[in-house]
Amino acid sequence: MKTKAAQALLEARAVQLSTEPLFTWASGIQSPIYCDNRLLMGYPKLREQVASELSTLIETHFPKCEVVAGTATAGIPHAAWVSTNLQLPMVYVRSKAKEHGRGNQIEGKLVSGQKVVVVEDLISTGGSSITAVDALRKEGADVLGVVSIFSYDLPKATEAFEQVGVPAYSLTTLNDLLMEDTSLSAEDRTFIESWHTELKRNSLK
Repeated sequence: MKTKAAQALLEARAVQLSTEPLFTWASGIQSPIYCDNRLLMGYPKLREQVASELSTLIETHFPKCEVVAGTATAGIPHAAWVSTNLQLPMVYVRSKAKEHGRGNQIEGKLVSGQKVVVVEDLISTGGSSITAVDALRKEGADVLGVVSIFSYDLPKATEAFEQVGVPAYSLTTLNDLLMEDTSLSAEDRTFIESWHTELKRNSLK
């Protein structure tokens, strides 16, 4: 499954690897990798494959799931396809409550006590996923876990999920992508691996 997901992301160029120039994340971190899983929306067969694999993750690890929750905004389309596959209700969770209307942070029908799985596009430190988990719990949901397309596999994210007592599973990681991307030179591959090691070390500080 990890191999297929990595291949799909590379084919859609949803994950781009570059050592020169480096990408700049919103946090200001200079990175040789940029992940934009929204690009999968333009590839029907690839997005269907990824949705199928996410559905399998949920069926395998969270068979009692009753509601699929997408994180706004990148997780929403994937949650919609997954909820269709599983024939389950769907909601989506904003990063914060609206400042107008009813002030909702969660959109869609959610009944207190329902068992929910969060669908995320990617996980770096786990912050946005934890925000969604907290919002769902405040509304009485029983959050079973989180599934995502891609993870940077950082210790900080692992610790964050452990602290809130929520397991998280991803289809693929940076290491999987490096194994599948045959276009990288040996020098570039070494650079990215070193960068990832340092990022992991810094995430624990």
